[in-house]
Amino acid sequence: MVHLEPLRGPGLAGALPCSLLRRKHVCLSLGVCLAQSTGDPTGTMLNLIKFPPIFTVHQVPTVFQEDSIISGYRHPRSSATDCVLSLFQLTNETLNIWTHFLPTWYFLWKLLMVALMQNGLRDAYSWPLLVFLASCCLYPLTSSCAHTFSSMSTRARHICFFFDYGALSFYSLGSAVTYSAYVFPDRWVGGVFHQYYVSVAVFNTVICTALACYSRLGLPFLQYNRDTVKRFTELQSPTLGKAVRVLAFAYPYLFDNIPLFYRISVCIGDDCTNNETNGLHYCHITLAFLTVFLFITHLPERLAPGRFDYIGHSHQLFHMCGIIGTYVQMEAILLDMSLRQPWLQVHGLPTSFNNSFGALLLSLTLSLLIIFSFSQALFWMPSKSCPTAIRDCSKPSPHQD
Repeated sequence: MVHLEPLRGPGLAGALPCSLLRRKHVCLSLGVCLAQSTGDPTGTMLNLIKFPPIFTVHQVPTVFQEDSIISGYRHPRSSATDCVLSLFQLTNETLNIWTHFLPTWYFLWKLLMVALMQNGLRDAYSWPLLVFLASCCLYPLTSSCAHTFSSMSTRARHICFFFDYGALSFYSLGSAVTYSAYVFPDRWVGGVFHQYYVSVAVFNTVICTALACYSRLGLPFLQYNRDTVKRFTELQSPTLGKAVRVLAFAYPYLFDNIPLFYRISVCIGDDCTNNETNGLHYCHITLAFLTVFLFITHLPERLAPGRFDYIGHSHQLFHMCGIIGTYVQMEAILLDMSLRQPWLQVHGLPTSFNNSFGALLLSLTLSLLIIFSFSQALFWMPSKSCPTAIRDCSKPSPHQD
């Protein structure tokens, strides 16, 4: 058990009493001092807000520690209220949350515009776009929620990121559904690969979610439960855990982009769909590979540990590149959808409920079942002890709440 002591300093709420300050300031955790006059009701209200303390890497359990991030950690048993308050407090998670929470509302606005203002629900040709925009809303919202509430407990941290992985796998399906409808090169439209493309993409979401969840603790019930972990987790082998996770998301991405890679890099001829959209596709692919690079390398904080704890570390840049890449991808899809509509409505595969909303519902159902299984194991207690576990079963588990 790690003993946590509140840190004291000028950057923390309540660290310096107002009576010690010449102008009677109220210091918030964002480091902004707001002048408080004697009869100012606003200052009095702000004085009632007590932000949770912030800790260093040596004051939190290993499972909460991030590579080369030294400070800015929240309490590992934060309440839900503290987690929400931390949205307005400068921690090493603050920008991780906002870089995905704010774009969620833009994509939601786009979704509502297409569905309601442009009658997308009545136009079958727009159904794949609605699936894609729904995935663009879900994955950043789930990510921001995961980063917000992951400090409530070790168990909550695992469950939050299980949902995060499921949302990312759903986004890969949204991409596949729209690529099938609007991006496939003319030469491949209607072929055998095209006919089974969405079905394989649904299967890939199952593999993606299961493999990403497995990368944290192993197989549910068999390799971990409420008290024990028999597998070498990411705590003992962080490189292996990250490699499995990268593979989990790289595999569906590479599959989804097979028709796009062929279209812009290999295909030669009049039926290769060479149009002005290809530049946007190149940009999106570049941002996707930059996103993976940032996730793997932990740059720039690995070069200067402690310098980028609050602003500029790799996960923030990872979020920003990912969300910008999603925006560019959306613009490319919209342009392909518009330019190719006359040809696709004659020669393309007909859009149906099964290859649009049906695929969405099936993918969500399967991913939720997988997430439930991995999460339920964290609450399950076996009836017998497990002497073969990598730790002593009689000792408190580091994975317990």
